[in-house]
Amino acid sequence: MRVYEQVGADRRQPQNAGRRWRRGRGPRRGRTRATIAAVGLLCAVAGSGCTLEVDGVPVGGPTDRTTTSPAVQATSAPVSDGRAVDPLDNPDGTKPGLAPLTSAAELGAARRLIEKVRTAGRGPKTGYDRDRFGSDWTDTADGVPFARNGCDTRNDVLARDGQHLRYRRGSNCVVMAMTLADPYTGKAISWRKQDAAKVQIDHVVPLSYEWQLGAAHWTEDRREQIANDPLNLMPVDGATNSAKRDSGPASWLPPNKPIRCAYAVRFGQVALKYDLPVTRADKSMMLTQCR
Repeated sequence: MRVYEQVGADRRQPQNAGRRWRRGRGPRRGRTRATIAAVGLLCAVAGSGCTLEVDGVPVGGPTDRTTTSPAVQATSAPVSDGRAVDPLDNPDGTKPGLAPLTSAAELGAARRLIEKVRTAGRGPKTGYDRDRFGSDWTDTADGVPFARNGCDTRNDVLARDGQHLRYRRGSNCVVMAMTLADPYTGKAISWRKQDAAKVQIDHVVPLSYEWQLGAAHWTEDRREQIANDPLNLMPVDGATNSAKRDSGPASWLPPNKPIRCAYAVRFGQVALKYDLPVTRADKSMMLTQCR
């Protein structure tokens, strides 16, 4: 299982209140060997039922992914078995994947959600740059799950969606290897950090799309929030993500047809959370996927 250090009553409290790291201004916080040793001591005191992993090798138990005891589990850290959950049951994006929506009740609920999304035309891409959405994978974006848990956003969502996770020695944050049930292709991907581009983190609503639909006028903090919100992040096949580019649903949908309605719902959930419009053509295509 993953064992987390606890800070006070809730691991969401930052160790250095108010500090915000920017690219080139300092390192991210890391998990240290001392932390692992300390948690190991806690396990020894607590007795059985506590398993610690080092580079994916369980120490003190037979399984490689179980839940922690209530005494040490952090509420802000991803804990799952990597099995896809349908987006209607996952409105904050803290659970993995995109399970298909198939029943009449699910499809009806999906359409009602998408109907709430407002529409607008795309504005110019002028001025867009990835840096306008803050530091890559910051741990300090406000108002999103997993923030300030001591692990960057990229590794949080890899841990959320991956199975058979292996971590860097001395860390329970940096994912070195895993198996991913890729929602976009429907295939299982065996991934290692040495071949990082094989799995990429997709912004379901692309950042450039957001910029053209209104984010150009947002504050930097709000742009950083949507760029690091697990609701808007999906680990997927790298080549498929590259092919998507900054397309909306009218121009691109996942090749895996059974999850297209779920994808449309997730696109709509992000749009609604941030009061972001979509184009009329995109909304029409989203509704079509859920009929």
